[in-house]
This record gives sequence, structure tokens and C-alpha cells, in this order.
Amino acid sequence: MTGTIGLDIGATKTLGVLVDADGRVLEQVREATEPGPDGVVRTVELVVAHLGAATDGAPATSVGLGIPGLVDVERGAVKHAVNLGVDGDWVPLRAELEARLGVRVAVENDVNVATLGAVALSGIQDLVYLSIGTGLAAGLVLDGVLRRGATGAAGEIGHVPIDPHGAVCQCGQRGCLETVASGRALEEAWPSGEVPPAQALFAAAAAGDARAVEVRGRFAAGVADAVRTLCLSVDPATIVLGGGVAHLGPPLVEAVSDALRAQAATSPFLASLDLAARIRVVPVDQPVAAIGAALLGRQ
Repeated sequence: MTGTIGLDIGATKTLGVLVDADGRVLEQVREATEPGPDGVVRTVELVVAHLGAATDGAPATSVGLGIPGLVDVERGAVKHAVNLGVDGDWVPLRAELEARLGVRVAVENDVNVATLGAVALSGIQDLVYLSIGTGLAAGLVLDGVLRRGATGAAGEIGHVPIDPHGAVCQCGQRGCLETVASGRALEEAWPSGEVPPAQALFAAAAAGDARAVEVRGRFAAGVADAVRTLCLSVDPATIVLGGGVAHLGPPLVEAVSDALRAQAATSPFLASLDLAARIRVVPVDQPVAAIGAALLGRQ
């Protein structure tokens, strides 16, 4: 059995998948992510080794990986992946891994590979993937082409300032979308102990807690602001909500759609675009980023 391997490298865990020629996931492996450049390399080696056990001794034909931070795709290098302990100078991740693994390796930003996975699963070639995780960022596939931007910063919607009096963002600006519409923002607004903040907040709001309803509304309006900005910028056919917060599923889509309709209530122009109808949520049972990474490696 041969196939391609895709890895979604996160701050705490790395998910790897083995994908066959038809794009079906054959095996999955999840391991804790070891921080630092050397730690990331060792984590990748470990996951690939475990997946290799499922290939009956035949090595994978390629490995693709998605990683947070700024990625130089041509060089296969990464920097500014702060949550992974990868900062400062460029880390030549592809060269190091190809030397160790003996197969072709492709390196890409994690949101971009998730976008490629969403395109593969949906069949839609004009799509924006809005990742609502610890932060807020988007990936763009426009007319079938992944848009990275001149400096790799395309889709950094989380760092668009919307409130000059808002909280200071980690990027150094004030009042960015990410300070309102992200997992980190939810954690600060609705501390919940061991329960994920998004789940705790939406459950409390559904139960009628007035403050929870207010916090949920502010969060949903922030996500709607991101959706509206993306749609007015590139006018995609579909917006897919992904990332950890998207595990909420339909309740998240409903809240964001309601916020979009409220924003369009006084604007015939916005109403004519019917942005709420373009919203989808990523299937929670599909590891879209790892699948996208595997497809990237195949290319």
C-alpha cells in the first residue's frame, strides 16, 4: 500500500494522514508537537514513521505539511511560527526533512492547506476558508488558484482594525478583528475551565443566559465583519468556516448568518449580495488541513 502523507502541525498536536490516489484517508496519527525547530522535525519524523507502518513497508511517495507562520513555499522555509517556538531566522524545514525522510516534501501555511482540503472535499473552485482558531485568518482559492499574496500575507483578515478604541492585538495594532472574533477572544470573554469556551458560551446562550447572548452576538458580529470584508474584497462563491471554533457546527453558521442579515437590514446593496447564503461549515469528521497538505505534497 502506498500513498501520500499530509501533516497539520499545531501548537500542541500534530495530525498526520495517509491518503490514497483517490484522496481517501487510509490512516490517521496524532502526536504531541515538540516545540522548537528541532522539535518540529522530530515530531514530523515520528508521525511519518507511524503512518509508514500502514504502508506494508512501501514508503509514501511524498509528504506535505501545513504549519503556522510565514512560509516561503519556494524554499520550503518557515519563520514567525511563534506558538511552535519557531521564530527569528528562516528555518529550512523542507531541506532538513527531505534529507531525513528520503522523499519529496512540500511546506505551506496551515490555513492555506486547510483551504486546499476544503476545495477538494467540496469541489468548489472559488472558495474562502475562514479559520476561527486561536487567531483569525483566511485562505483564498480564487478560480481554482491558491492566492498567497506578494509577501504571503493574503488572507490575514484577523489583523484588519475595526475599532480604534478596542483592545491591543498581538500584532501591535489596536482593535483588530482577531481581538473580537477568535478562540482567544472567546476565552477572554467567556472563561469556561475545562470546557472549550465556544461550546460553553453557545450552550449558555441557548439556555437563555442574557450575558452569554450578548457575548455570542458580539462574537458572531465580528465573524460576520470578517465574512463581509472578504466577500467585498474578492467576492467568492462560498465561505467555509473552519478552525477549532467551527466544531460548533450549525449553531455557529446560524449565529453568523443572523449577524450578516442584521448588518444587511439597512443596506439594499448588502442584502442583494445575500452573504448569509454563502456560509458553510467544514465537516467536523474530515481533517481538512492534513488532507490539503497531502494533496499539496502530491503536486
